[in-house]
This record gives sequence, structure tokens and C-alpha cells, in this order.
Amino acid sequence: MELVTIAKPYANAVFEIAQQDKSHNDWKVVLEAAASLVIDEQLQDYLESPNATKQDKSSTIQKLVASVVNRKLATKENEFLSLILDNGRTEALPSILSLFEDRSNAFDEAKAFHVISAYKLTAAEEKSIVADLSEKYNAGVSIETTIDDSLIGGLIIKLGDKVIDMSIKARTDELNLLLTTH
Repeated sequence: MELVTIAKPYANAVFEIAQQDKSHNDWKVVLEAAASLVIDEQLQDYLESPNATKQDKSSTIQKLVASVVNRKLATKENEFLSLILDNGRTEALPSILSLFEDRSNAFDEAKAFHVISAYKLTAAEEKSIVADLSEKYNAGVSIETTIDDSLIGGLIIKLGDKVIDMSIKARTDELNLLLTTH
């Protein structure tokens, strides 16, 4: 079986865990450390040795990764490393890292919107706009707001060359154009 096929469910599971507790960077560092360790020939020989128990191997891997990342590993990180070792999937760690990074990068492509309002938005209004845009674009969203009194009311939302104009000024200009052309 191809390593990517083996690695995908693990990478997806780690990504989902990282999403839940916002620990993408921690997981990336752990996966990088584990992936770099398992390519070491001496460690590979140790992992293949029948003289050491799975628990000893798991403990060794966890200690080595903790040493490389220079911190105590979280329970979920230790459990993940044990699972990989128990299932004999250490050779898939570099692929798991790669797939995890790909998925994280796709998610991290947050969109930065420029919101122009007729008045200062409240925190609740900003939160609502961010939630609506996040749902619509299926991405992380940040907004920068400015005030333009000439809008009379409503909003203009810009992302690059895309413009969503929901201002009263736009509606009155549209109505004026209709009245003058007929």
C-alpha cells in the first residue's frame, strides 16, 4: 500500500484535533520532529528489534520527540505517537507531516476583507460579519473597517477586486439611474 494512502487518515485526524484546540503549530513541530527521527538508521534498527517491547519503543519515541521539540508532549501527542508505533506506521510519518502541512496551508489561507461602513460597527456587528463571510467563503476571515459618512447607511465589503455594495447610497444611485433612463 502506498504511504500516502496510509498517511491520509492519520493526517486528517491530527488536523481535526489541531482544529479543535487551535494547536496547528504544536502538531506541526511534533510531526516534524517525529518524521526526522524515524529516518535515522539507528532508530529504525531499534524499532525493528524484537528485543524491545512496544511500550519501550513508544516511550523512547515519545522522549526523543519531546527532547527535539524541547517541551513536554501533550497527552494527545503521546497517544498519537503510540498509535503510529503500535500500528507499525512509523515509515508513514514524513507523509503524514506533508499531508498535515498541505491541509493546514489550505485552511490558513485566511481572507482579509475591507469593510466600509456608514457608522462605527459594534463588536457584535463585526463578529456577525466575520461569521457570515467565513461561512460564505469557507475560510478564516479577518476584517478591517473604515467609516465613510457619504454611504448614508449600510456597508461595502471588498476582497481584492470583488465588491459587495449594500449601502443606501448605492441603492439611491441605482434608483436615480432607473428614473433618469425611463
